[in-house]
Amino acid sequence: MINPLSTLAEAAADWRHRPLDESVRWATRRAVLDWFATTLPGCVRAPATILAPAIMEVEGSGSAWSYVDARAGSPRRAAFLNAVASHTVEFDDIFRDGGYHPGSPTVSAALALAQHLGSTLDDLHRAIIAGYEVGCRISLAIQPSHYAFWHTTSTVGTIGAAVAGAMLLGSDSRGIGHAIALATSFAGGHQQNLQGEGMAKALHPGHAADAGIMAAMAAAAGVTGSMDSLHAENGFAAATSDTAGNWERALDGLGAWTPIARMTVKAHGCCGHIFPALDGISLMCEQHGFGPADIQRIEVSGYRATLTMCNRPDPVSAQDARFSLQYCLAAHLLLGGVRLSAFEQATMARPDIRTLMTRIGLAEDAALSSDYPRRRQARLNVTLKDGRLLEHLQETRRGDPEDPLDDADLVSKFHELSSGIIARRDAESLVATILHGDDLPGRLTPDVTEER
Repeated sequence: MINPLSTLAEAAADWRHRPLDESVRWATRRAVLDWFATTLPGCVRAPATILAPAIMEVEGSGSAWSYVDARAGSPRRAAFLNAVASHTVEFDDIFRDGGYHPGSPTVSAALALAQHLGSTLDDLHRAIIAGYEVGCRISLAIQPSHYAFWHTTSTVGTIGAAVAGAMLLGSDSRGIGHAIALATSFAGGHQQNLQGEGMAKALHPGHAADAGIMAAMAAAAGVTGSMDSLHAENGFAAATSDTAGNWERALDGLGAWTPIARMTVKAHGCCGHIFPALDGISLMCEQHGFGPADIQRIEVSGYRATLTMCNRPDPVSAQDARFSLQYCLAAHLLLGGVRLSAFEQATMARPDIRTLMTRIGLAEDAALSSDYPRRRQARLNVTLKDGRLLEHLQETRRGDPEDPLDDADLVSKFHELSSGIIARRDAESLVATILHGDDLPGRLTPDVTEER
């Protein structure tokens, strides 16, 4: 068997000089813009606003910019805080087939380190591409069983961040390999902290970005790890999934396609496992001409992760609500969408939303589970008060590679999520810099005077 760690490290190192075709370069620019779209609203919300004053350091210790508290500092601090912010409002990108949000840890780590080092934009783009390449492919090897106990964005995210950091620090394939090996020991983040009222979930990619930079710095300094860390009997895959890893699946097409060109851009502000139901109910309302007042009962059948993660009939916090299919579906019907305002306390307490939630059921469909994670589907059965029974199978999600958000949609998403946080002129300047400029995205000062 070929060593997947060495193979992936070599593939990452190859991105240092490999010609970038325009589609890959543009996908990378889109990924960076989408990272800012989801990060900026998180900068004015807990837990990032709580953490920033708790994690202080002497000013002038680095050139990495924390968008949370508008402060220059070490790349590890900036990466940590920015990654926490980027995962707070549940709008960050998805590598669907691996059940993984690579942007929060990878872009956070890469941008902070690039700012600190004074790297070129080309260096930043190549580091991000390589980080996505390795992280997303490792997620293919260990999913879906990994997700039963582990939060992929935290665990695999540590490795993706380490690869991006190693690229920016100039490591060769051997150094990148040791960064991966070290990162496999730093990786953590279990599923229980995705439940209930706790704030730990958003900290997961923060830790991943920080620990990834630490692994990259250690490897660049000469610290070594086991080059069998991914696939060995006691290695990362065996410890966190039900096999030692499906490496044939992970390495399939290596060199022919790269994951950053196959990303899902979120169209809704909640858990992606809920998306098929949201898209399906929208289509049914349009086709059959009914509204929330006409609904007697909605039964949703989804794949197993939808049931295990999103069957939350009585959410008690904004984080909980973002993972509640019952809440998100009711809010979508009554509010016209699941946006940031859906998770304000006053909105969550609305009696009409809470009443409609009681009419929504969720179950597993074994056939849909067998197609997961490659396909994310939902079967909806809607009983109307006039006696009609309507059925629909939603086979795709808006924002997935098969039904992508176009550039105008992405820019609109950025402006929506940054509205009221940075000035419109700053937002327009940032879009121009990211999509068309030659410089690194730089300093911005979000309005943190009022915590949301």
